[in-house]
Amino acid sequence: MSEDAAYCLTDPTRPPRADGPPYAECVLCREPTEYPESYGGITLCPVCEWQEAQRTACSG
Repeated sequence: MSEDAAYCLTDPTRPPRADGPPYAECVLCREPTEYPESYGGITLCPVCEWQEAQRTACSG
């Protein structure tokens, strides 16, 4: 493993999955997400995450 790979052990666009409650709220619809409440970044529930992926997908 190169030195640069050590910095990329997790996907920076996705927060870590929670093992159980409490869960963070979705920033769009306020439903529980799959992520821990202690995560400080933007969290989306599975439905909003899928809808966001559909909006940002390349159509061409």
